[in-house]
Amino acid sequence: MTMQTPVQFRSKLPDVGTTIFTVIGQLSAQHNAINLSQGAPNFSPDPKLIAGVSKAMQDNHNQYASMTGFRPLKTLIAEKVATLYGSNYDVDDEILITASASEGLYSAISGLVHPGDEVIYFEPSFDSYAPIVRLQGATPVALKLALPDFTVNWDEVRAAITPRTRMIIVNTPHNPSGQVFSAQDLDMLAELTRNTDIIILSDEVYEHIVFDGERHHGMATHPALAERSVIVSSFGKTFHVTGWRVGYCLAPAELMNEICKVHQFLMFSADTPMQYAFAEYMTNPDTYLSLAAFYQRKRDLMQSLLVDSPFKLLPSAGSFFLLAKFDHFSDESDSEMVKRLITQYGVATIPLSAFYTDGTDNKLIRLSFAKDEATLRAGAQALCQVKPR
Repeated sequence: MTMQTPVQFRSKLPDVGTTIFTVIGQLSAQHNAINLSQGAPNFSPDPKLIAGVSKAMQDNHNQYASMTGFRPLKTLIAEKVATLYGSNYDVDDEILITASASEGLYSAISGLVHPGDEVIYFEPSFDSYAPIVRLQGATPVALKLALPDFTVNWDEVRAAITPRTRMIIVNTPHNPSGQVFSAQDLDMLAELTRNTDIIILSDEVYEHIVFDGERHHGMATHPALAERSVIVSSFGKTFHVTGWRVGYCLAPAELMNEICKVHQFLMFSADTPMQYAFAEYMTNPDTYLSLAAFYQRKRDLMQSLLVDSPFKLLPSAGSFFLLAKFDHFSDESDSEMVKRLITQYGVATIPLSAFYTDGTDNKLIRLSFAKDEATLRAGAQALCQVKPR
């Protein structure tokens, strides 16, 4: 029995309840379903990385790190970004280690968005963007990516920009669609924000997971955008340790100063032993440069295993995810389809409608291929048994 409070209060997020991810997780646990739903690896990270954390703890690196992060780790990030993307960030004033990419997103939005501002973002989207904006007393403005390729309609963006627009949030590679920005997208974004005070918040947690030999077109690859962008990335996604909750932000010093004001009171500093371990691990660039090929093999395996399934797979250019369409064999909603897959076939996926604030249902489900081979094979086998309805 839960405790009752006599306190009267007013919720800041009255329409936010249990997410579909929690519902799917609970239903999956009840049916012991194969997990193709969660965007987190089910395999172990490199033992060297775990050993690095253990060594850091044993060497007594167990107290607070510097507020902005362990400097050798920030130095390696600066070198990586300069080498891969061509932008130079000051190690002391323009790089921040955060307690997860999510904390980086929150600190950036909270530090830079004010009551009455408007923030443009694109749906389907990661579910935290709009609530964080609303918590600042600002208005999230959702624009829908154009199907079937999940591209940005830049004319719609132009029309949506008002004098109140403070920020545009972008995500490449994109969760949940697996699509990526092109160089032309960057040029359009730069053109639309030129001579404005609009900040770009770029969620690039899958920056190293871009397929088919393509380049990651992040904000740091475009000088005009780098000057107005906050870039957020994730060690957890890159090194298969999503539970370690460490990420980082890149931003021009004046923007970073405002982000740090929030970060220091929200978290102060990210976990120290993990930062030491990442710093040691990243001295070998292959630890992140090999990631695209690693996940492309998983994507390709998943695609080959589902050739004989009733689902039609959409292309995935990056990230952990594939989208699968089913409207040609079922008139179920995507939520109904997901529940049927769990209860009748023992495999868990995510309905794409969960990534829209208005519940738009395009008859698509999201599959995660960030799993070991046994899980991918078992999940695909279950999906191949699905019957029309």
